[in-house]
Amino acid sequence: MARRSDYLLIDVSNSYAKLAFASRERVSNPVWIHTAELSSSIVAEFLRQRQVRKVVVSSVVPTKNSAISKAAHNKAQVLWLDWKLKLGVAIEYPNPQSIGADRLANATAVAEFYGCPAIVVDFGTAVTFDVVSERRSYIGGVIAPGLEAMTNFLYQRTALLPRLSLKEPHRAVGKSTVEGMRSGAIFGYRGLVREILAQIRAEQFSRKKVVVVATGGYARLIASRLPEVAVIHPQLTLEGLRIVGNLN
Repeated sequence: MARRSDYLLIDVSNSYAKLAFASRERVSNPVWIHTAELSSSIVAEFLRQRQVRKVVVSSVVPTKNSAISKAAHNKAQVLWLDWKLKLGVAIEYPNPQSIGADRLANATAVAEFYGCPAIVVDFGTAVTFDVVSERRSYIGGVIAPGLEAMTNFLYQRTALLPRLSLKEPHRAVGKSTVEGMRSGAIFGYRGLVREILAQIRAEQFSRKKVVVVATGGYARLIASRLPEVAVIHPQLTLEGLRIVGNLN
């Protein structure tokens, strides 16, 4: 007989889908799958492993939603994260239906774990900055190109620049094309993140203490050397899904 879990959590982003079982209290280690490969048979295989009460989903790739619905049919309730659910945070935003579900999950989790005001920096296909005010309200954010998107663009649009593996540079002044590109990518990207955080602080929190939490695939590489970032929480989005499952 299959083991029981409260939830199967699914976070579908543009590059990867992350799937994890969870109880009301904790999230198990996630499995990462290329989003292009996510199918109803893969989700069904997870649902054969354990009986779950709910499948809680944040998806920014609508073409994959039917695969999840099909797999969960008659097996579990599917809770699609959107602005209409109880999130534990209010929303002060003109078009709440346009906010990415992953960004709402991040806002939910940061308020629960770290309090408010807070900024979440999510290093994914895009890097997003989401702001939760001292009133515990989601008030908006910033979207910039992701680190991998920027470096892949250089490779795809130039004749001589190679594809890059991303890691910490030895020095700012590169002694080869790859070293120069790596330096530009990592140090340049830290500069982008630092400047956006400075602008958000000046505009919203000039005399207030605000906690900055990083998550997403490149959080450790970029944010670990940014003193502005207080915490790196790799599973923040999934924790947000767990909390939303509890609230609804």
